[in-house]
Amino acid sequence: MDPKSFVHAAVLLLIVAATAVALFRHFGLGSILGLLVTGILIGPHTPGPTFTAHVDDLRHFTELGVVLLLFVIGLEVQPRRLWELRRTLFGLGTLQVALTGLALAAAARWVAGDWSAALLIGLSLALSSTALVMQTLYEQHEIATRHGQTAFSVLLLQDLAVVPLLALLPVLATDGPLPNDLPLWEQLGIVAAMLALVVGGGRWLVPRVLDLVARQGNREAFFLVVMAAVFIAAGAMDLAGMSMALGAFLMGAMLSGSRYSVQIHAHVEPHKGLLMSLFFVAVGMSVDLGVIAAEPLRFAAYLGALLLIKIGLLYGLARLFGSDRADAVRVAFMLGQAGEFGFILFGTAKALSLIDDTLFASAVTVISISMLLTPLLMRAGNRIAGRLGDGGDEVHEGFRYSAESAGERPPRVVVAGYGRVGHTIGAVLSSHGIPYIAFDANPAAAARWRGEGLPVHYGDIRDPHLLEAAKVQEAEVVVLTLDDTAAAIEATTQVRAHAPAITIVARARDLMACDALFRAGASKAFPEVVEASLRLAAETLEGLGVPDPTARHMLQEVRGEDYALVRVGLDPPPIEPAPSDETTK
Repeated sequence: MDPKSFVHAAVLLLIVAATAVALFRHFGLGSILGLLVTGILIGPHTPGPTFTAHVDDLRHFTELGVVLLLFVIGLEVQPRRLWELRRTLFGLGTLQVALTGLALAAAARWVAGDWSAALLIGLSLALSSTALVMQTLYEQHEIATRHGQTAFSVLLLQDLAVVPLLALLPVLATDGPLPNDLPLWEQLGIVAAMLALVVGGGRWLVPRVLDLVARQGNREAFFLVVMAAVFIAAGAMDLAGMSMALGAFLMGAMLSGSRYSVQIHAHVEPHKGLLMSLFFVAVGMSVDLGVIAAEPLRFAAYLGALLLIKIGLLYGLARLFGSDRADAVRVAFMLGQAGEFGFILFGTAKALSLIDDTLFASAVTVISISMLLTPLLMRAGNRIAGRLGDGGDEVHEGFRYSAESAGERPPRVVVAGYGRVGHTIGAVLSSHGIPYIAFDANPAAAARWRGEGLPVHYGDIRDPHLLEAAKVQEAEVVVLTLDDTAAAIEATTQVRAHAPAITIVARARDLMACDALFRAGASKAFPEVVEASLRLAAETLEGLGVPDPTARHMLQEVRGEDYALVRVGLDPPPIEPAPSDETTK
């Protein structure tokens, strides 16, 4: 591609996407719908400037965003949690694919002309959009809710179902090359080998490599090892004929118990967001308005049948598996669309001559429009569910820190630096039953404390992506115990910018460091040298026979005047701390 044309196309994409996302978020319709509309506006099927005519190639590339999305979700799902979801995963998920596929196939029989093509259409459209639904749940912090976990289970089973569906296509086809002529036992052997590679690598090999590069302090190598692990896992599953996203999810699940999990999340999140945005733009570009304009009533009938059948069956099955009415409505409207795997299945079916070009174009357009309508359907589902009565499961936490999903309370305190001081604070918090999470930039220290069962992760609190991944803004207090004054000041600045209302308690070496931390945004800072001296002064007063209440009162006066008594001859005049929520209330 000509560099100038690439720059022009990129500028066009950014301008239209930024405008559309800003407008749609302003009207409460969400950024995903704005990105889908962006794709329609700059796609090859609408008049005006076009980003690219190679929509299929762009969509295949941006599916890497789906891979990274499932990897991040895997990081937040402990493997034992998957076992707890087995009933909805294998029961509800399997019935949904089978019954919805057969119902849609019966409806498609009048369009396709024969049962082979109708069955392909029905089973392909039975799959919902993992990318769209999971991204929305992730953005709205609803993955850990009951309806979020139900939707997640169904989507994960649908990812698994792609494998037998791809294997079924050559059986349905009357002509065309078979994509795989290996005997069944060899195919199963390849699947087993690839699963063992992903699980074994994520459980034992990757953490050891990450430990090696972390000890060297090599952030670039750390990131590259993580990305290599994700795409090797995705490629292994693709080689076995399975979903790449499934491979990435399994790798994430294996790494979820690692002390590096939060730092990994921080590294991957920005790249995932960019690729997912491009993916939704590519889906919008797949909408062929000419197909709709040619026969609008017929197309509306296709779309209406798809939504009615899927929503109706999903609601009934969710109720059958124990969801209350409100949750069942949310799940049904959330999964009512067709999904991105339909593009793959219909593309393979076209190559096998199972469907013609006209049916392929219609199917791709139906999938794209149904995805376009999903944000509106989800809003409608939430509104209906609200009228039916909310089950009270809106836990705005990720899988990792959800009380319901992880069996633990979300942390109220974040401790940065888990050396002698940090460990003492953690011990006090634990003794009073206060949940906390700690980070240390020393991988050996993190490994030591985590080996003793403490909630200590590897990570640099100065990394803004780590603050986002750890959900620091949802804690009540951040305690900074870093002994490097410059690092403590930088960390204070980053935490205050990320969570303006949070209380920051910092350790300082002396009064000058204390003042600098106040300027950076600390709520409270304690100079350890002065505090140790005051403790010695208290013992001296006790040795002189001064009553203990009197000694404590004297020390409180020194602290209450910002250590004015001990500042004389030591430091310049103190600088008042920045006001915080605690001081302004």
